[in-house]
Amino acid sequence: MTRTYTAAVAGASGYAGGELVRLLLGHPSFEVGPLAAGSSEGRRVADLHPQLSPLADRAFVATDVDVLAQSDVVFLALPHGESGSIAAALPPGTLVVDLGADHRLADPEAWSRYYGGSHSGTWTYGMPELGDQRAEIARATRIANPGCYPTGVILGLAPLLAAGLVEPDDVVVVAASGTTGAGRKPSDALLASSVMGQLSPYKVGGVHQHTPEIEQALSGAAGEQVTVSFTPVLAPMPRGILATTTARLSEGVTTEELQAVLHAAYFDEPFVTALPNGSWPQTGATLGANSVHLQVAGDQHAGRAVVVSAIDNLVKGAAGQALQNANLALGLPETAGLTAIGVAP
Repeated sequence: MTRTYTAAVAGASGYAGGELVRLLLGHPSFEVGPLAAGSSEGRRVADLHPQLSPLADRAFVATDVDVLAQSDVVFLALPHGESGSIAAALPPGTLVVDLGADHRLADPEAWSRYYGGSHSGTWTYGMPELGDQRAEIARATRIANPGCYPTGVILGLAPLLAAGLVEPDDVVVVAASGTTGAGRKPSDALLASSVMGQLSPYKVGGVHQHTPEIEQALSGAAGEQVTVSFTPVLAPMPRGILATTTARLSEGVTTEELQAVLHAAYFDEPFVTALPNGSWPQTGATLGANSVHLQVAGDQHAGRAVVVSAIDNLVKGAAGQALQNANLALGLPETAGLTAIGVAP
């Protein structure tokens, strides 16, 4: 008989938390345990997540470590800087997957510079398709889920750096994200009247908090320091990320070579698709899916590789990848409860 695991979610009232609960409800080996939400304690789950109709009679509970610890798996879908203290109080044997940034960075100085406050330590980085991470995740009880922007950027460029097809010292990323990437907390910048009908850059000039995470993972792939200039853009859509990453081509490298390396890297991956020549990623194609769509071209005029990636920021960029990591850590089929098939139109 297949074992059933109980999953608790802290931060369940947020967008990523709600998406995670949706995926857990469809998972054959999980049952939904405590749904914690500090400021929404006592409110009905369906008041904030009307899509979660099976939980219409459930209410959010307080974020209490003793309550969370009663579950087999604890997912922390909390704002950056809030996971560390809760994770430290959970039993060592409990599987914990942190969807926040608290445990992603290896450099405490980078944490302080981009996030502020004390560094909570470094956990296993939960990107299964990156290098040897799948084996590391399978052995872990503490997993740091990657950020949404880093997921598409890293998976698109890492194989090219590892193969020496592009140079590490001049990587430029411009990526557009839907409004859910900013979280559920209301602000004037996220009002429909401010967002609809325009694109707007934010945190420009190397200050976005995902910069050191992208550099850390890409440097590991390249075997040397990678420098990234990252400009995020707010797009008038609820969810999805389209990232365009460019890097200087190594001498003589062609589009065909770039595409061959990308296809070889992800040929057997269930959730990463290197598209056929002539096809380019679209956010709509990854909507609701735990998938990454990739394409690359060699711009011979400018001497740069151009990699485009599309993901759903709430699924492969957050909740879906967290569930993928939990599957690996528990010895379940990696694809359980997940799909690579998007919803369109």
